[in-house]
Amino acid sequence: MRLSHYFPVLFYFFISCGFLLLASVNSQGADSCNTNLTLNGLPFDSSSLHCASVWAPHNFILRYLETSTDVWSFVLSAPDNNSYIAMGFSPSGGMVGSSAVVGWVSADGTPTIRQYALRGQKPSQVVVNQGSLQITGNSSMILSQSSRLYLVFQLNTNQPLTRLIYSVGPVGVFPTGTDYELTRHRDQVTAELNYVTGQASSRTPYKKLRRSHGILNILGWGILMIIGAILARYFKQWDPIWFYSHTLVQSLGFVLGVAGVISGLVLENKLGADVSTHKGLGIFILVLGCLQVMAFLARPNKESKVRKYWNWYHHNMGRILIIFAIANIFYGIHLGEKGKGWNAGYGITIAILFLIAIVLEIRMWMRK
Repeated sequence: MRLSHYFPVLFYFFISCGFLLLASVNSQGADSCNTNLTLNGLPFDSSSLHCASVWAPHNFILRYLETSTDVWSFVLSAPDNNSYIAMGFSPSGGMVGSSAVVGWVSADGTPTIRQYALRGQKPSQVVVNQGSLQITGNSSMILSQSSRLYLVFQLNTNQPLTRLIYSVGPVGVFPTGTDYELTRHRDQVTAELNYVTGQASSRTPYKKLRRSHGILNILGWGILMIIGAILARYFKQWDPIWFYSHTLVQSLGFVLGVAGVISGLVLENKLGADVSTHKGLGIFILVLGCLQVMAFLARPNKESKVRKYWNWYHHNMGRILIIFAIANIFYGIHLGEKGKGWNAGYGITIAILFLIAIVLEIRMWMRK
């Protein structure tokens, strides 16, 4: 049978797959500005709301409009990931001093929406049922539909603030108790919305500080420390050049690493983010680096009987530092949501250094 006889079969096969794929997408309840909003129980007409994609990484869709004189209606749509979603209005673009509307649907299906005054970065400084937003009575609601959350509210204002803050809470953790203490967000973004054109420009808070923190730690702990270890192990035949090179590279790596840890502590304080594991690993790596510096200053002579124990300590502590540094760098890239680019770049760098070490190790054993 000729190949052309199969063309009709293949044609109908691909058409069927296309319809199945389209049905699958529709069944997931995906929301976008190209879809009509159909929600039950809205206190206002939603057919003419303006729409903007305000936070693409988390698929946040905002619909808004001045539906009557000095009354602005908002519908924030986000994936229902078993966490709270929040939208804040900030006079300065920062978290502190802003007011936010937060909503969630708990595990038992109970919908809850509250206003919070963000007076500080600590959970105790985020006060429920406080804030400067004038929410109209019986206009706020939160509902889950087609695997998405819809945060609905109306504000009595002549012009809403244009600097907006969006955040998403930790998975499976909801405010409880009478004070509804809000757990630190899992992620947040600051954006600015032009209510006339609908143009939304989002920006990652403290982007330069985040980048500096990552680059300093990658170069210091994650690259230079490895290069310094390679120089010390495989180039001892070039004495004393190997020693001075090893000392210079490790010292530079230590300085950059310390700067990276300090920038990380400053960043944590500014963001108010919960990164306890990443922070703990960073401090542990810093302690190991300080111990290496102290060991270098207390290095015994080659003729000393304790020199072999010092060598064992110095070499193994360095290996532990490098292992934890690599792990924490990849974990930090994950927390920063830098995606495949940073992971691939650092992963390729580590792979190249690892291959160089293998080649030099083989040469060293062959020489022996």
